[in-house]
Amino acid sequence: MKISKKMEDTNNRQMNEELFSEYLYLSMSAYFEAQNLKGFAHWMRKQADEEREHAMRFYNYLFDRDGTAVFEAMKKPDAKWASPLAAFQAAYKHEQYITDRIHKLHDLAMREGDKATMSMLKWFIDEQVEEEASALEIVQKLKAIGKSVNGLMYLNKALAKRE
Repeated sequence: MKISKKMEDTNNRQMNEELFSEYLYLSMSAYFEAQNLKGFAHWMRKQADEEREHAMRFYNYLFDRDGTAVFEAMKKPDAKWASPLAAFQAAYKHEQYITDRIHKLHDLAMREGDKATMSMLKWFIDEQVEEEASALEIVQKLKAIGKSVNGLMYLNKALAKRE
């Protein structure tokens, strides 16, 4: 069954949000590269890769439902943060924003009676729990580390192992 115009538009908006997420995390990666925190930069590049995969899930879903993917202009992401903690707090806040958008999209699908979109979004609802928890865990570690250079370097090394 063809996706409704309203659901097509909202799925396209979310696809573009996921692409912006990729862009934001690449900007964060560049920030960490400039700070010579290669492990943090690696973690953010991997996160950017995940966000592109999320965007592609919406892209493919739109075509599976006889819709069209529409790409919008993106705003410029932030490029500097006051500290690694500030960058990860921004990442956590961004994931909360994405979670809220996914929930609202699911609510719309329920109101529209679009069971296929509700089913597709279940994966995203579950994924967002992991996305938020992952960013929050690093925020909490950075808070515990405080101003310890040794702690920061240890975490940097640990983040470099993300696959």
